[in-house]
Amino acid sequence: MTDITRTGQVARDYIDRLILTSEPLRPKWNRENFIFRKEPRWNYMDSCIIRALLMFADERPELWDYAIRFVNSYVTPEGDIPTVERSDYNLDSICGGRNLLALYGKTGDERYIRAAELLREQLAEQPRLTCGSFWHKAIYPRQIWLDGAYMALPFLAAYGQARGEESCIADVLVQLRNIRSLMRDGETGLYYHGYSESRDTCWSDSGTGLSPNIWLRANGWLCAGLADIYEITRDVECATMLAELTDALRACLTDGGMLLQLPTRPELGGNYPETSGTLLFAYAVMKAYRLGAASAGAAEDGRRALTAVTERYISYDGEVPVLRNICLMGGLGGTENRDGSAEYYLSERVVENDAKGIAPFLMAAAEL
Repeated sequence: MTDITRTGQVARDYIDRLILTSEPLRPKWNRENFIFRKEPRWNYMDSCIIRALLMFADERPELWDYAIRFVNSYVTPEGDIPTVERSDYNLDSICGGRNLLALYGKTGDERYIRAAELLREQLAEQPRLTCGSFWHKAIYPRQIWLDGAYMALPFLAAYGQARGEESCIADVLVQLRNIRSLMRDGETGLYYHGYSESRDTCWSDSGTGLSPNIWLRANGWLCAGLADIYEITRDVECATMLAELTDALRACLTDGGMLLQLPTRPELGGNYPETSGTLLFAYAVMKAYRLGAASAGAAEDGRRALTAVTERYISYDGEVPVLRNICLMGGLGGTENRDGSAEYYLSERVVENDAKGIAPFLMAAAEL
């Protein structure tokens, strides 16, 4: 069986046997809800799954029906999203905005554009650092996290394109330049997870404001966000930043085609091949090649990474695929005083079949 055939079969099995059999208020892929007994809320993990699902929907119209049923479980007919508290200024809440735009384009149902406008209004009020970049959340004041480059900036660019607001796209490009200027490691070309303008957190360097380590999935989020933003804007600087980052990640690939939880620290005991970040890289670099922003050799490395995950880290539990080696969570500061150390990142729980791995797998499979 070729890698394309096997990957396609696993993708179909995830869609048919795990996603479409999930009730919207209790999705099987949301491991955080199960582990921590959280009540269902609008969140980025579910939004990533629905976005990945829609990448297959033109060939399978029933996937539009599921996406509509899922989103309608969280968005009222009036276009409100009751479980989003705007004053939290949480960039993770913005991630599902692109699904709203897609559903509005498909159905013309005003609820979706009204909900998207609510998310746009949050960003209009979002607190910003002096440089103009969004705070990651209200509880993380004056901080940039790389995750936000995927959670909020592609939506802002897509909204600007859809609604004819060029200022939105200009804002996105400024914030990307800020990330490159403030957070890129000149030696490796990779990015530190967080930046604190105030430099007063338990994790920030007093001189640079940066967190102490380069975490794979944060770089994966940035990589995927850049690919999506480039598709919308075709901005030359965005393409350059994307090519730089994909090349930097390629340099960290193991002989087996995987990326490590801490990609620049292969000597550390306990450092492991992490699947979600590897899959985000695979998606981004294959998409970059399709869009003319990466070489054929880079795309082949992305395909090799996807094949490595599919062959070595996906098995079956009965009829359902099981993706392993997914870091459940990763953050900085907060009530847990997460210090961004190597020990911290290697201590976070590793799980199976979480959305943060399944969604990038489906995204990469769609590109393949």
